[in-house]
Amino acid sequence: MTMAPEEPRVEVPEGHVRLTIDGEEVIAPKGELLIRTAERLGTVIPRFCDHPLLDPAGACRQCLVEVEMGGRPMPKPQASCTMTVADGMVVKTQRSSPVADKAQHGVMELLLINHPLDCPVCDKGGECPLQNQAMTNGRADSRFRDTKRTFPKPLPISSQVLLDRERCIMCQRCTRFSAQIAGDPFIELLERGAEQQIGTAETADVLDMASRTTSGQPFQSYFSGNTIQICPVGALTSAQYRFRSRPFDLVSAPSVCEHCASGCAERTDFRRGKVMRKLAGNDPDVNEEWLCDKGRFAFRYAHADDRLRHPLVRDSSGALREASWTEALRVAAEGLLKAREGNGAGVLAGGRLTVEDAYAYAKFARIALRTNDIDFRARAHSDEELGFLASTVAGTNPDNGVTYASLEHAPTVLCVAFEPEEESPIVFLRLRKAARKRMLKVVHLGQWTTPSVRKTFGELLACVPGTEPAALDGLAKHAPDLEQALSQPGAVVLVGERAAEVPGLFTAVRSLSARTGARVAWIPRRAGERGAIAAGAAPALLPGGHPVTDAAARAVVESRWKATIPAEPGRDTSGILAAAADKRLSALVVGGVDPGDLPDPELARRALANADFVVSLELRPSEVTEFADVVLPIAPDVEKSGTYLNWEGRARWFDTRIENAGALSDCRVLDTLAVEMDADLFTQTPTASAGDLAALQAELGSPPSSAAVAGGTVSAMKVGDGQARLATWRQLLDVGSLQVEEPDLAGTAREVVARLSAATAAEIGDTVTVSTERGEITLPVEVADLPDNVVWLPANSPGSRVRETLGTGHGGVVSIKGGGAE
Repeated sequence: MTMAPEEPRVEVPEGHVRLTIDGEEVIAPKGELLIRTAERLGTVIPRFCDHPLLDPAGACRQCLVEVEMGGRPMPKPQASCTMTVADGMVVKTQRSSPVADKAQHGVMELLLINHPLDCPVCDKGGECPLQNQAMTNGRADSRFRDTKRTFPKPLPISSQVLLDRERCIMCQRCTRFSAQIAGDPFIELLERGAEQQIGTAETADVLDMASRTTSGQPFQSYFSGNTIQICPVGALTSAQYRFRSRPFDLVSAPSVCEHCASGCAERTDFRRGKVMRKLAGNDPDVNEEWLCDKGRFAFRYAHADDRLRHPLVRDSSGALREASWTEALRVAAEGLLKAREGNGAGVLAGGRLTVEDAYAYAKFARIALRTNDIDFRARAHSDEELGFLASTVAGTNPDNGVTYASLEHAPTVLCVAFEPEEESPIVFLRLRKAARKRMLKVVHLGQWTTPSVRKTFGELLACVPGTEPAALDGLAKHAPDLEQALSQPGAVVLVGERAAEVPGLFTAVRSLSARTGARVAWIPRRAGERGAIAAGAAPALLPGGHPVTDAAARAVVESRWKATIPAEPGRDTSGILAAAADKRLSALVVGGVDPGDLPDPELARRALANADFVVSLELRPSEVTEFADVVLPIAPDVEKSGTYLNWEGRARWFDTRIENAGALSDCRVLDTLAVEMDADLFTQTPTASAGDLAALQAELGSPPSSAAVAGGTVSAMKVGDGQARLATWRQLLDVGSLQVEEPDLAGTAREVVARLSAATAAEIGDTVTVSTERGEITLPVEVADLPDNVVWLPANSPGSRVRETLGTGHGGVVSIKGGGAE
């Protein structure tokens, strides 16, 4: 009898090992955990503490397997989530080993000894890994007959997170996430044995065993909601979601976060036309499996009681009244046509629009209003910034620009006028991850050692507000090691939107990039700003980022749009407001812009009051509503589809999650309004708008490289007696309009304080009053490592609305005095 020849064994590549799992030979990379290798073979080993983005802990012991090395079995089952593969290893999981199966049954029985049988009322019930694995890898009956331990419940460890300690199985996912990923180690394991529990105390000394409660530092973190999502039982629950719904009552849909330019993937769960909760989606290229608390919890604005449901028209008595869409659109068209024939109209599009909606605004301005007076920047801005965006940002995308992966593998990252944790939390998490795992060098050009600096293990280059350009230009002389580090391949410079407040800073960034070869990425704070550039919602840019002054590009656009476009750039936001205030502009079209965010809120109000006609497209009544002649309600993100471009230039598409027949997207409203003005936009749906923009971009091609606009400089001369330079930026959780009706979220906002150097604080005292001729802000003082005669204020927090009150911003000169001084 002839034996069949054995198949040749596959050669093991360098850096890999050969092992056997459940009788199947497998080749795995060195250092891979056994539990991951088994997963690649299709064998799911039960686990609770294991998470692919957390360091191994081996805490729950549910993933026990039999392991044999060198022909000798190990004396007892091993945790597969902590053991790495080795050459010649033989592994038997619960599929082939009665020993492993019995061990897993035993661990499950131990975990359930004190776990309450309250699944029907537990928020995790129906989507609980403990439930699922108790059925698949647990005993059919319980042998425990004694009294289970209990605790008072729930224990609020923050305004967002509630803890039911008796449900906790000590998997340590929450403690590891807080310490490793977020850098906020406020949750800890307390006590030992039967008394072990999760708490917020920094030491067991503050544990009150009589009341069985903790009294330690509150769990104040921008990422606390992630601990709820990764908890494999119902121990950590959301104060916002608790007892509001059951998983099987919910309808789930993938979505994208609308709050910042990170572009996070989300899952929206809704019930009966209302959003119940949001969870982090799994997107390894962007937010991995994490979400900041603002993106997770700030969604009730879409269902606010004062949400606009019907158009409003101002009648002859001066009062706004409800009107039909037909009447409102007719009145709006008549007013805008009259303005077009007069001094013209300007468009303030705002920075929260989808690409499709921003394109509709850009097209409406050029076709229906015949003007380039359109700007998406509802914040401080400059011509220098727009030149930088045209020359450096327009046309970039993940194929040719900086990405999350670029940050993770960069040797050095310099943050300029950019506070990662406050302005783009997921960028912050990537920087921290790279700093922990790969020793990434993160340098922050700023004023004080913020949490972002500390948690990214960063280095601070401190400078007086407004002198950042000089600091960058002087790196070769004063910080040659950083200049050299930025010359290494892969180095990145991240620039925030605050750079627009500092004349010359964008020019200095471009100069630094030219000297060192470091790549530059611009990270705005709002979700729609990157897409607005691509859509052409700017006074000097056509769709695709082409300059308005480019005759060839303008000809292509005119051919497709069948309209004539002005050849000269239009006014920016400040120019539009100034013209309206002086009655050199007859009308304004405003897309959800808050005057308090603008560089000069007082000018904005004067412009709205003096304009002959104001059309406002908004979700809820705002300050603009008080001046509007026509108010057209638009749909929130959950009730429409669209695309955001995140800071990378990556398209983040989302579909309608809640159908609402009365909710219209901006592009639909503008398209219908243009028809009333005898113009066709072809943006009746987001799909139509996206298709029209894509066809135009394909015909236009990539924008040409353009010369940047040079900016001025700010003098570093000393301020006078009783004066200081102002440093300011917005905190992630503040009084923003999309955070309304979120008391739980507001409870985790950072303390509103003014920061001063030790020397300046010694002169001022415990409270400081910061003032200009416009107004004053009084806050408690906290000492930080700021330069002397510099004061830092949160820009838009309760009691500290800097633009609104002081009329100035970052780098401005303000007066300071002790809070009780005359």
